[in-house]
Amino acid sequence: MAEAEAMYRRALKGYEKAWGPEYTSTLDTVNNLGILYADQGKMAEAEAMYRRALEGKEKAWGPEHTSTLDTVNNLGNLYKNQGKMAEAEATYRRALEGYEKAWGPKHTSTLDTVNNLGILYADQGKMAEAEAMYRQALEGNEKAWGPEHTSTLNTVTNLGNLYADQGKMAEAEA
Repeated sequence: MAEAEAMYRRALKGYEKAWGPEYTSTLDTVNNLGILYADQGKMAEAEAMYRRALEGKEKAWGPEHTSTLDTVNNLGNLYKNQGKMAEAEATYRRALEGYEKAWGPKHTSTLDTVNNLGILYADQGKMAEAEAMYRQALEGNEKAWGPEHTSTLNTVTNLGNLYADQGKMAEAEA
């Protein structure tokens, strides 16, 4: 992690010097630092990086560009991990609507956000909403990736855990 942070910081400094703080490669590096900080549990630093990347990407590409939406989705993940459920849901919804508009409901990035919403709803005890999201993600992932792909299997696991949490053991086992 320390080496990764040093490399991102080096790249960021170089991009800022060469192209400025709002250049798209600079902003991608800022977003990557946010991911790194989130992985390290440095939530405040991660949020600052995501907010900086988001603001810059909105200016550079607009609020509905897929690169902007990637950062929106990352921010949703951060909010969920911080327990900020309302902010996470609003952020995921924004990403989902944007992805559906840009790529359609069956695109894998759209389906990743659908799965993220399922996780959020499950964490909140909204079992019907979680199941609907997981089923949508599962159906799409099976068509896009096939039944044995890790994205498909991740959603299968999430759905199985949801059923187990509800005491639906036969469905969970299946």
